[in-house]
Amino acid sequence: MTIGVGGSTAEIELEKIQDMTLNVKPIQIQEYQARIQKAIILMKEANYKAIYLNAGTNLYYFTGTKWNPSERMVGALLFDDGTLEYIVPKFEDGTFKKFMQIDGKINCWEEHESPYTLMGMLLQHKNYNDGTIALDESANYFLIDGVTKANPNYTFVNAQPITTGCRIQKSANEIAIIQQAKEITMVVQRAVARILYPGIKADTVVEFINQAHIKAGVSSGSYFCIVLFSDDSQYPHGVTVPQDLKDNDIVLIDTGCRLEGYLSDITRTYVYGTPTEAHRKIWNLEKATQQAAFDAAKLGATCGSVDDAARKILGEAGLSPDYGIPGLPHRVGHGTGLDIHEYPYLVRGNQTLLQEGMVVSNEPMICIPGQFGIRHEDHFYMTTEGPKWFTTPMHSIDNPFGY
Repeated sequence: MTIGVGGSTAEIELEKIQDMTLNVKPIQIQEYQARIQKAIILMKEANYKAIYLNAGTNLYYFTGTKWNPSERMVGALLFDDGTLEYIVPKFEDGTFKKFMQIDGKINCWEEHESPYTLMGMLLQHKNYNDGTIALDESANYFLIDGVTKANPNYTFVNAQPITTGCRIQKSANEIAIIQQAKEITMVVQRAVARILYPGIKADTVVEFINQAHIKAGVSSGSYFCIVLFSDDSQYPHGVTVPQDLKDNDIVLIDTGCRLEGYLSDITRTYVYGTPTEAHRKIWNLEKATQQAAFDAAKLGATCGSVDDAARKILGEAGLSPDYGIPGLPHRVGHGTGLDIHEYPYLVRGNQTLLQEGMVVSNEPMICIPGQFGIRHEDHFYMTTEGPKWFTTPMHSIDNPFGY
């Protein structure tokens, strides 16, 4: 049994963790440029004149510019001829230049001016007096509303077919970064299993996990962390007042970190002490369900068919074959990259075909109302030979980490 071995303290476990980020290769300028070229191809196929990329992960993905979205319009217009023009508040001009990776003209607006009108002026300067303009799907409504009202001559559409069309298939370098992020979080998951003791608070575990991510070289610490004990584990995304750990409790820990913008997201569920027969039965069923989803993930298969394969196992075991409980109340998985949840989604009816480079989670959580929940979450990516795990799934309820 690896859980709480030897009464290991948090300090001892943190000392064992080393910086794991030294060999990570950031995304290079050439890759940003290639992404822009792919976007231009998709724009021309759709007959879009330009695409607006808002501050956040889409702006970062295509230009390498790290800038958080806010109440002020900050972004870039990418035209179908490859021209890139930024829209930035005047007082942020100097700061923006320090973050900018891909060259482009910076067009500024003062606080009393309308950035939406400025966007229209940039379109007109290109002699685009009408036509279809794609707007970042992640932009807030106030921005979409402002742009469309200030520029009635244009047809505005959702940019998702362009942004997702580029982002949904990861490059070898993206996959390498994600792989390293996941290896970091796995080291953290193994470490936290050794510090548990009866009475430990969920908040104490959360803080240890944050410090462990920092010790592993992620200066920002955990991107998120969910720690659930006992029957709290039946609630997929946590509870308002988490309970303390007791002997023979279910332990569910879902956490991840951000590395070069890319995210890890791994859940481990085990028992602190001796599992009951109910624990053992559902834990093993969860493992079989996760494996069935993985086995169904063939190149060219639909994302929905992966969800179907998992639910078939649950239905045969006497649980809900749909989205009811006891059973699996949410989709089997989600894409992950610069966003913790992004396309594609492994959910019933999704006709998206699995293609090389897609990265998805496999987490068919089983919730038993009034008792507990079990979630094994590992991610895989699609290769020319089929799915490949980033992390090795849990081994057994008696030896969850496979020591």
